[in-house]
Amino acid sequence: MEDRYYCAFLLALTTGMRQGEILGLRWQDVDLKNRTISVRQILNHDGKSFDVGAKTASGIRSIGIDKVTVDRLEKLKRRTNQEHMQSRNLYEDNDLVICTQLGSPLSPRNLNRSFYRLIEKAGVTKIRFHDLRHTHVVMLLKMRENNKRIAERMGWASVKMLDRYSHVTPHTQKETADAFGEMFFNAGGAQIGAELGVKSGN
Repeated sequence: MEDRYYCAFLLALTTGMRQGEILGLRWQDVDLKNRTISVRQILNHDGKSFDVGAKTASGIRSIGIDKVTVDRLEKLKRRTNQEHMQSRNLYEDNDLVICTQLGSPLSPRNLNRSFYRLIEKAGVTKIRFHDLRHTHVVMLLKMRENNKRIAERMGWASVKMLDRYSHVTPHTQKETADAFGEMFFNAGGAQIGAELGVKSGN
């Protein structure tokens, strides 16, 4: 059976959003048709209060989401609407995407507890929830995504934040070199290079 907070973990992996951004996300900030999420408020560490905006000025942003994530969010929205109807007298309507069964904010502590329980059940190496955000960055780097786009997606003010991922770069550089070499030497690139060398007088 799928965990109740599956979409929180999914969003961390597929968007790189911070935990507070995910727990503060409202349906009004999700455009399923155009597949975008707008970060406009965050849930504080106390799990009770919200801050308008984001952790930093650059954190207020729009993030594109893939079709599978959209499908999962659509299913979650239907379930949330059903829970609202079933407990309408007790339901606390905060318009939250990730919330308790009665609509109240989900505390970071409880989300982490659920996360660690699933990790233990799966028998995999224990990581922090925040490491899902790091995983998203590493995957983007392996895709050779533009650094500026990565910074914008992550809500960073500068691409310098990518310096902490320098250990990933050597691997991606090797992959780039191998891909180029395969194209160049197997697709007539060497012949083109030779012709250019003759024409330039080298």
